[in-house]
Amino acid sequence: MNTTNKIPVVRRELLFPFIIITSLFALWGIANDLTNPMVSAFKKVMPELTNVQASLVQFAFYFGYFFMALPAALFIRKYSYKSGIILGLILYAIGAFLFYPAAAYEEYSYFLISLWVLTCGLAFLETTSNPLVLALGDEETATRRLNLAQAFNPMGSLTGMIIAQVFVIGALRSDDYTAEAFKALGSEELAAIRENDLGIISIPYIGLGIVVLTIMAIIVFTKIPKTAEEDKMSVSESFKKLFANKNYIRGVVAQAFYVGAQIMCWTYIFQYVDLMNQGRAETEQLTATWFNVMAMISFLTGRWIGTAMMKNINPSKLLMWFGLGGVLMSLGAIVLPGMAGLLALVGISVFMSIMFPTIYGIALKDMGDEAKIGSAGLVMAIVGGALMPVLQGSILDWGGDGFADVAVLGFIPEVKFSFILPLICLAVVAWYGYSSFKTNNTIK
Repeated sequence: MNTTNKIPVVRRELLFPFIIITSLFALWGIANDLTNPMVSAFKKVMPELTNVQASLVQFAFYFGYFFMALPAALFIRKYSYKSGIILGLILYAIGAFLFYPAAAYEEYSYFLISLWVLTCGLAFLETTSNPLVLALGDEETATRRLNLAQAFNPMGSLTGMIIAQVFVIGALRSDDYTAEAFKALGSEELAAIRENDLGIISIPYIGLGIVVLTIMAIIVFTKIPKTAEEDKMSVSESFKKLFANKNYIRGVVAQAFYVGAQIMCWTYIFQYVDLMNQGRAETEQLTATWFNVMAMISFLTGRWIGTAMMKNINPSKLLMWFGLGGVLMSLGAIVLPGMAGLLALVGISVFMSIMFPTIYGIALKDMGDEAKIGSAGLVMAIVGGALMPVLQGSILDWGGDGFADVAVLGFIPEVKFSFILPLICLAVVAWYGYSSFKTNNTIK
């Protein structure tokens, strides 16, 4: 144990490659949480969209992970980690720059295509960066090295949230009107506002594309050690072993439900706050982004606390307890009134904090050559973030475009009741923690 502690997490000669690869973790965090508020933003700029149609932002974004994760894994097997990263960054930049023609043509479908292309790039980055960080140094410190890199993901997420609030949500002219006042505007004024606001939405993505190209240029000229070993196992053999591994299959299912819960909580907090703002004086209006920032800070804090707790508590058992904690917070978001319900919604993030890496580690435990394809399966599970928000949006549409058109059980507005879906998702995660603990398929 003492010998391991003396081994550096990152050796000096690998420090620069580690830093530049770690920057990618922040890059996809920025994209994720810059996009979450766009469901609300597009609904305001294009009020003709239903809640389900607005939620297609998340479907387009997260479907890219499902579509591209396996091709990315196969590409890396054939070529190299560096080639996978460069191709991922190219797709990321193309998707970001496509926001310009999307805004110029004012076509919602073009924005969805832009997000899908961008996320195909993110699928390459996520499928590549995690195993590469593990390989950039000694095996004894691999887990600590990955935890260090992953800590930059929530930091990127916080940056994305702040950019979304300051440069998008706070600058939208369509957000300055009530729904009734907006509909009463003349056609010329409506057209001018739409043109202005769609341009505002596109600017952060175009800026992000420039940053991505800059980082790609640095990576092109950075010497990254060739760490990929020859694969002894064929792709077909890998699939056979994976499909026979019940713990892995359950892990993929749990990961899909976890990501769905995360995206729903961080997306529909905006509609939750919009409901609370109805009837409030202008000076007392709440800003959803700041509660989302609070949730992300809670998420980051929970990750560090949860990681420390794993020294003494079995990770599967801890996953079960965190899952149950998330279920209780979801129930609070549904039934508690006013600020108490909103704080419960924020509190879900504390319990979601350890889920992605913990499910990842448990599902891939004791794998050999099939781990690369197995890793792609867990990235494909991010498709839960594409499907679940659409289902939640359909609940919001039960009684119309409003958020309280229907009162479930006579007192729960549909926007609050819609958080029954994250509750169910987190119950599935708790079940996976319990089942993996009981069958001893756990990490140490």
